[in-house]
Amino acid sequence: MDISRKLGILVFLGVPAVIGGGITYALFGDSYPAVFIYEFFLLLTAGIFVSR
Repeated sequence: MDISRKLGILVFLGVPAVIGGGITYALFGDSYPAVFIYEFFLLLTAGIFVSR
C-alpha cells in the first residue's frame, strides 16, 4: 500500500474521531473516559487498516 492510500485512510478515520468524539462526550454525560475508549478503538481500527 502506498503512502497516499495510508494517509487517505488516516484522514477518513480522523473525521469520525473529531465528530464522534464530540458526540460520544455529549451522549455519555460529559465523560472523558468514554471518549478515550471510543478514540482507542478508532485508533486500533486505523492501525489495522494502515498496517495492511
